[in-house]
Amino acid sequence: MSHFEEQRESILKEYFELLRFPTVGAEPTRLKDCVDCAVWLKKWLAPQGFAVELMQAPKMLGTPPILFAERKGDEGAPVILFYGHYDVQPADPLDAWETPPFEPTLKDNGRVYCRGAQDDKGQFFSSLCGMRNFLKSHTGNVPTIKIVLEGQEESGSTALTALAPTIKDRLRADVLLVCDTGAAPGMRPAIVAGLRGVSHFTVRLEAASYDLHSGEHGGIAPNPAQGIAELIASLHNPDGSIAVRGFCDRVVPPTDEEREAAEAAAVSPEEYEKITGVPPVGGEQGLTLTERNSFRPTIEVNGIHTGYGGPGSKTVIPAGAIAKISMRLVPDQNPDEVMAALERHLRQHTPRGMKLFIEDLTGGAAGFRLPLASPVFRLAASVLGEIDPRGAVYQWDGASIPVVSTLKACSGAAPLLVGFGQPEDHMHSPNESYGLNQFSRSMEWAERILEALSS
Repeated sequence: MSHFEEQRESILKEYFELLRFPTVGAEPTRLKDCVDCAVWLKKWLAPQGFAVELMQAPKMLGTPPILFAERKGDEGAPVILFYGHYDVQPADPLDAWETPPFEPTLKDNGRVYCRGAQDDKGQFFSSLCGMRNFLKSHTGNVPTIKIVLEGQEESGSTALTALAPTIKDRLRADVLLVCDTGAAPGMRPAIVAGLRGVSHFTVRLEAASYDLHSGEHGGIAPNPAQGIAELIASLHNPDGSIAVRGFCDRVVPPTDEEREAAEAAAVSPEEYEKITGVPPVGGEQGLTLTERNSFRPTIEVNGIHTGYGGPGSKTVIPAGAIAKISMRLVPDQNPDEVMAALERHLRQHTPRGMKLFIEDLTGGAAGFRLPLASPVFRLAASVLGEIDPRGAVYQWDGASIPVVSTLKACSGAAPLLVGFGQPEDHMHSPNESYGLNQFSRSMEWAERILEALSS
């Protein structure tokens, strides 16, 4: 019987308490919920022997607290830094949820449904439960364990990014453990050897001082709805490649070894369509699905808002339009450089008679790749091979955990990203869920890797 099954009732009680905090860190109205959640985590960690602080970044009062915990180990034992985030995405659209988004529901299929069930409360809490088991049973050298849990990962990690350089000495570690990624198809274990960076921002176009009658002003007044469409269309060439001059200048293609390892873990186009309901035909043509998702940068439109969208019609020329845009960046791309190139492009392509504003720039995180020959990777592959006889594969994740690059630089630690997410978890979407089998596997991984690192 697994340790999860032995402790199932008490673990689920704690897990559900954690999930009930509506910790949407990007919403100021949820600040108290974030504080309450951080206090709950502090109380949970204290009995495990951790000294726990709730910290604020310099000059950033009013942001969700950053939890820093440390449990001193034996002299000469390794130092392990664990990172996770307790904030979650907004639950919208609420009417698409089959169960209340902040009331955890365990269904007969063995999955817990709730916002944050997987991302990242389920993943980091299962790891902490495995850590607790390790600390109870381990008899050899005990490592020093440091924990950082933040409340802004889903909105750019601005507070932790500002705080980390000021507490470098406290963050120093040998290994950085992150459980906020996915396993390969069929729950085969995966070690993430690279992440793309991310930046996101808002583009706003303004023209007339108020919405105009489309009959009286059509053909005369500039139309921001049409303008935002033209502006967005200018970002890509007909073959899907990025049209922004200078944007891809620093992109370094994968090595043959990286490409071979990535393709070995890839989902097929047929599997992708089965999972998402859409064929993988987006992005730059002439490249494989894996190359487009793992080794190439992107510019994506996340939303467009302008004019009238209600029932029936309203014949207006809107006064303004906005687009929400995000960029995924690959290693060697400098976030400031590519943002400057993109801003130049947008200003050069702003339609006549309209004013362009670029606002709400967040993220600014670089991507990274790690060497496959890393000793930490070899150790992790050995541990994962004991857990699953199929062994581990390597992935270069198309998603981003913006602050990992910052923590890597400030701590000096070797990152080790192993998670157990699956497409059916629907993270960031309505009806997010996490399987108890995934929770159990994450617990086992945390316990075993800590044992291996200690010895």
